[in-house]
Amino acid sequence: MMIQASFAALDKRVIVFAGAYGSGKTEVAVNYALGLAISPSQPVSIIDLDIINPYFRSREAAWELEAQGVRVISPHGEMGYADLPIILPEIRGVIEKSAGKVIVDVGGDDVGARVLSSMADAFMVNGYEFLIVLNAKRPFTSDVSGSLKMIRDIEMSARLKFTGIVSNTHLIGETTTRTVIEGCKLAEEVGKAAKIPVAFVSVVAEVAKQLAPDVIKAPVFALKRQLLKPWEEKVKAVRSFPKNGGLVLCRV
Repeated sequence: MMIQASFAALDKRVIVFAGAYGSGKTEVAVNYALGLAISPSQPVSIIDLDIINPYFRSREAAWELEAQGVRVISPHGEMGYADLPIILPEIRGVIEKSAGKVIVDVGGDDVGARVLSSMADAFMVNGYEFLIVLNAKRPFTSDVSGSLKMIRDIEMSARLKFTGIVSNTHLIGETTTRTVIEGCKLAEEVGKAAKIPVAFVSVVAEVAKQLAPDVIKAPVFALKRQLLKPWEEKVKAVRSFPKNGGLVLCRV
């Protein structure tokens, strides 16, 4: 018998994901937006405020997100790859009063979270969920003290308080059920010390299927990898039959 993965529904309209570099918070944010988009009952937007990581940003999954009906708000053109705190004029308005759910993907640690400080009051209008994504296999969040310091530093920089923890402990392709369970235990200890609940546990679907029931108390959210490292991407030739012949190149 296997654990049943489910979608961890959160009540607040605005849901912000933050975390240290390598925590996997962008993968979680993108998957969460796609999970919300499955239900056509309300529109879904995702705001890319990651000014730290040039590779793993929500905008890199824009095609898939928009194909599923998710509105992607991020710098466009040449500015889409600039490591600058670029805030589009529409962002504050979306956070304050946009219809439907709004997912916000914030850059790594306290430096990336600083971009939120100028808009902290906008989040207070209708309330928010501010989730810290923890990966116990990363150096600065491998124990309780390091995780608590990360939480305090981000909160101070963002001028917002965390409302929940997402346990996202992984080793990419080397992730096992033991990896996930160990990460959950740390997240529970951190949550107890910080007085913050564990909102859900995120894990790639292949590993989620292997988890035994009752080993994890929090909801389990199964992920599908949407963001690949630059060296994982490849271009392959796919034969098609256009009128003028030839090959069509597709990125996979």
